[in-house]
Parts: sequence; C-alpha cells; structure tokens
Amino acid sequence: MTKSRPWAARAAGIAAVFSIALTAAILPSITAPAPGIATETAAATQKLQTDPVGGKTVVGETSPIHDPGLIIDHDGTWYVYSTGRINRENGGTIQIWSSHDQGTTWAYAGSVWDEIPAWIDQHFADGALPDNLWAPEITEHNGTYYLYYSASRFGGSNSLTALATNTTLDPNDPDYEWVDQGMVISSPATGLDPNNPNKTFNAIDAGIIEDADGTPYMAIGSFWYGIFLVPIEWPSGKPVADWQSKTVNIADRFIPNNPVEAPYITERDGYYYLFVSFDSCCRGGDSTYKVAVGRSTSVKGPYLDKDGKDMFGGGGSVVLDAHGAMTGPGGQSVFGDYLAFHYYDGSNEDIPYFPTLGIQKINWVDGWPEFDQTVAVPEMQKQPKAVTAGVGKKASFSAAATGTPGPVAVWETSSDDGDTWQSAGTQPVTKRTDEGTYKSTLELPSVSADQNGLQIRAVFQNAHGKVTSAAVELSVK
Repeated sequence: MTKSRPWAARAAGIAAVFSIALTAAILPSITAPAPGIATETAAATQKLQTDPVGGKTVVGETSPIHDPGLIIDHDGTWYVYSTGRINRENGGTIQIWSSHDQGTTWAYAGSVWDEIPAWIDQHFADGALPDNLWAPEITEHNGTYYLYYSASRFGGSNSLTALATNTTLDPNDPDYEWVDQGMVISSPATGLDPNNPNKTFNAIDAGIIEDADGTPYMAIGSFWYGIFLVPIEWPSGKPVADWQSKTVNIADRFIPNNPVEAPYITERDGYYYLFVSFDSCCRGGDSTYKVAVGRSTSVKGPYLDKDGKDMFGGGGSVVLDAHGAMTGPGGQSVFGDYLAFHYYDGSNEDIPYFPTLGIQKINWVDGWPEFDQTVAVPEMQKQPKAVTAGVGKKASFSAAATGTPGPVAVWETSSDDGDTWQSAGTQPVTKRTDEGTYKSTLELPSVSADQNGLQIRAVFQNAHGKVTSAAVELSVK
C-alpha cells in the first residue's frame, strides 16, 4: 500500500494485508476503563523515564500503521503520521496517531482530511483512482508544519507527492487546519540525466533534510532508478526552478527491479545518514523489507556504507532486519535519536502479521547507527498480591517481568469474576529496576464499596509477545 512497484503482484499483496483491517471493522485499542477507575495518563501522574538505547515497547493503538512519519512537538507530544487505509476507509487520507507519555502509549487521532483532494482524482482520471494516500513526511520550518504525502497507482511510476501545511499539530488548537498546497512533484520525470534520457524516479516517499547552510532538499524515490535528491526552497516547500538539472541520483542498487525506497536523511556530528528500505514491503509474513544505511559528509553524497561501498552502486549496510515476531521492518523515519518504522507483527494472535508501529532509540557507535535485535518474550518475575483496603483508602498492586525489548505493563480489571476484562484507566509507568526486571505498580487512590471483589491483573508485552499475571482480588471493607 505504501510503495509503487514495477510488478503487479505488489498490489495484490498490499490488498491482502490491509483487507484484514477492513474485516476487523475497528481499530485495535485499549478497552474502556472499568467503572470507578480514574482515567489519567501516566504522564499526568508520574515522572517519565529516559529511554535507554534499543527497542522501545509501544502499547495502545499501534496498528494498522504503515510508513510512520515521526515528529515530537514542542510541547512533548509525539505524533506519527501514516499511510491512509485502503478502499478510502476513513477517507483514505493520511492517518494521525499521538502519544503523551514519550511515545509509549499511542491513540488514534483521526485523519488529515475526510476525503482525498479532488485535484488528485483529476490527476488520475485516465485510469484507476488511488485507494489511499501514502508515505507521509512531517517536518517543521519557521513555525509552519509541512506534511508531504504521495498518491500513485500500483505497479507503475505514475505518481505524485503533494503537500499540506499547518501552524499547529494540536487538533484542539482553534488554528488547527491542514491546508492543501497541491502538487510538489510528479513522475515519470524527465531531464534528470543528459546522458540517459530514460532515467526517471517514482515520485513517492519524500524525506526532507537541510544542509549545513539551511538549504532544504527532498530525498525521494522507489525502485526504478532508485533514490534522488531534489533541491527545494522555503517557504513554498516545493522544488526550485530547473530542479531537474540540479537533482542528484544518490542510491541505486543496480540489480533487477532495484528494490530500494523510503529514503530518509538525518544529520549527526558532521555526517548525513541516508536510511533506506531494501527489498519487498507489504506482503505480511512474506515481507522481506529491511533498513539499510550509508553516510556522507555532503548532503549530495556519495553515501558510503560501513565497508566503504557507495549506495549508488549496490552499497548499504543493513542495520535492522526481521527478528523475533518482527517481519519486514522498514518504511522508516528518524526524529532526533529515534527511528520509527512499520513491521508485520507475528505475535498478533487476532490478526497475524498486522502492520504495526515500531520504534527504536538509536545507539550511535563509532559514527554508525546500531539497533538492538535481541529477542526475549516477556516472563513474569513477580506476581501481584490480593489487597484489602477500607473505603476511601489507597490500594496498590505491583508486578514485574523480564523481556527484550523491555516490556510494558497494561493493567486490566474485571467486575464479573474474570469473564471480561477492561483496561484500567490509569496506566502507570513501567520502570526498569537495578535487577534488570521491569516493574509496574497500579495505584487506586481512593477505593469505593462497589469495587469490592474487583479482579486485577497485569499484561506485560513487548514486540515479540506477552505474559499475563495471575488475577488477584481487591477486597473493600
């Protein structure tokens, strides 16, 4: 759904994966809190921890997410913008997800628009219309947020990247409005190489980077002739005049189908790092996506991998691949020291290989990004205990588990002897102890008589699985 391919089979694969989302009928979510449980976020009640490097466990509404564009706003809110749902469900436009506890707990926050702009349908009026909008990139410049997104037809390079702008990311702000700025660039493009009039790129998967002088560029491309760097300008956010002659082809694998896409460039300590996705997306458990990287002292390249091989010529060090329950990680973006990506979740029992949000805090080692691909399914180390408390008094329940990435506890309650379970409204921060376990304590600040007999348990989960504690009882006297 997110990347156009030179072969028709890709469309079928995407449709198969995302038709599951339509069959499911609802977005996966944490269930409603039990009566009598206060609804507060962990961020509102407890000091949040600094993330260690490595995989970050995310909970809440984390799927279906494809091609996440991550941004952390000035107020500390984390946002992910992702590819729209197929068959124009929810309008088919770019989806929005938000987190108020440093990217741990996520909630669906709607879509950019209710429908795909009419001018996009007019652009594709000679054939099949796009099912949805793809592969967003979100960046901020001088107080304006620039949201780039793509539209295409499966299996070809008849594509476009467009732009919307906003002055705020907060949907509760009275000034919140995504303003359609129209076309940015389209393909097939010509005039890119005077020695090869056939050279073109597929105009999807935009990623924005500024060089040391503040000059902006757009990395873009998918398969075909690979990845290109297009000079753009502020405040329009669109290509400069005669951009074709100034565009640089920065990555090409020179193998059949040239499976490279999703470029994202970030700068650190004098180097520009080009992250790309290799191989095949959008095939569920059969996806072979993986993240590769090269670096350069110039935004225009050459981008060399760890072995010194140019990414324009087959180079690219693979730094994140399938592991554990994660299949096909890719479609990445970078914000600060965090890499956001999607993967196909083999641990999802309800909908196997559902496209899901992944986040890793990058470990920078000797000038290169490293990612922890250690796998350990959560295991309980400390069970909660039953609690007796008086009306109006506090009741606390603690549990601990191990796992890699570090698991996060989601506490659940049942008022019908365990027949059904609901998420507790207050989800505490799961903290790493000195012993290497992950501990969570649920506090009910003022219990009531109608909570007598309430069953309580903790579900510890990470990207590779989950473990559920024993259920214990709250007795209220």
